Amino acid sequence: MMMMPLRCLSELARRRCRPDRAVDAMRVGLQCLMSTCSSTKATDNHSLSNTYATSCANVPEVAPSEAPLSDMLIDSFGRFHNYLRISLTERCNLRCQYCMPAEGVDLTPNSELLSHDEIIRVADLFVTSGVDKIRLTGGEPTIRKDIEDICLHLSGLKGLKTLAMTTNGLVLSKKLPRLKECGLNALNISLDTLVPAKFEFMTRRRGHSRVMESIDAAVELGFQSVKVNCVVMRGMNDDEICDFVEMTRDKPVNVRFIEFMPFDGNVWNVKKLVPYAEIMDKVRQRFKGVERLQDHPSETAKNFKIDGHAGTISFITSMTEHFCSGCNRLRLLADGNLKVCLFGPSEVCCALGLKVKVKYGAVPVSLREPIRAGVDDAGLREIISAAVKRKKAKHAGMFDIAKTANRPMIHIGG
Repeated sequence: MMMMPLRCLSELARRRCRPDRAVDAMRVGLQCLMSTCSSTKATDNHSLSNTYATSCANVPEVAPSEAPLSDMLIDSFGRFHNYLRISLTERCNLRCQYCMPAEGVDLTPNSELLSHDEIIRVADLFVTSGVDKIRLTGGEPTIRKDIEDICLHLSGLKGLKTLAMTTNGLVLSKKLPRLKECGLNALNISLDTLVPAKFEFMTRRRGHSRVMESIDAAVELGFQSVKVNCVVMRGMNDDEICDFVEMTRDKPVNVRFIEFMPFDGNVWNVKKLVPYAEIMDKVRQRFKGVERLQDHPSETAKNFKIDGHAGTISFITSMTEHFCSGCNRLRLLADGNLKVCLFGPSEVCCALGLKVKVKYGAVPVSLREPIRAGVDDAGLREIISAAVKRKKAKHAGMFDIAKTANRPMIHIGG
């Protein structure tokens, strides 16, 4: 993209941003960003089904987006990012040990979080550029008071095919009918144990029965995809792996076993990590007829079906067998920062000449700041495009990730 000569950051910082200088501010930020830009291994021996599986075996493959493909969403390695995860809040009604430090986290002031209208504007910009799947996350998205209205507006965006949500399910069951009416069509419900007492220990709150009710309600309401996310931790819930698989015998759900990942404050230790291969061994020892499903090229999970089971199981192997080469995801955090990699040590610099508190290794890329400085959609596209182009080929190795500063999971939204 051809650009006019740009002013330096020092000059912009000296004279500050005014509304009539908003585009200049955006271009300076873009130039700063561009100047820093740098230009799964295992296969299963068992037979593959010809059915693509993103959740359950009977869910059809999502068709390619009808929206025009945009260079904004293509990184320097040719990966097209058609999947946007939007964190609606940093607040949560649970205190899960792998997600939030025991001492809690500092919450961003409400004035610094994206408003309803800002969320819809940014989402529309992504969808018109080719994003066809949006997932709402948190914190816990269902505690946001305008969640139904956000879903209604997002589901109306032309070109969006899937509107999903990741939730802890605690207050979900009562909200589900209205959320479905507002266009929500896919759910991931987090549940790491089937034992109520252990649930209270792991989440530091009660509510196991309500989560189970939400899973059942989602199935009964006919959501096209119902997934149960289970983070497996040694000595905590690795003895329940087969119990979770048993859940898929009668329920048409997809149970996803997720390798324990390091985030700020969750006291990650490699000894707590239960690798995919070990989990798979336990499943095969207990269940017969475990068959690998053919995964979509951008799928993060290794998907399997079991003879006689209504549902399916999957494995998210972020730590032992990364899937970076097919990554198609971007993350918009509740404070408006854009995160191009879950394990990136920082978000990307947008440098609008405004003072920003640095906490995770670099000045973050904020879409909130240029929006509030008056930058138009064309300017926002340039900022986003530069951020996407800066995305690396893959994240660091397992032990390097553990030593890299990153936000707590509750701030990222998964």
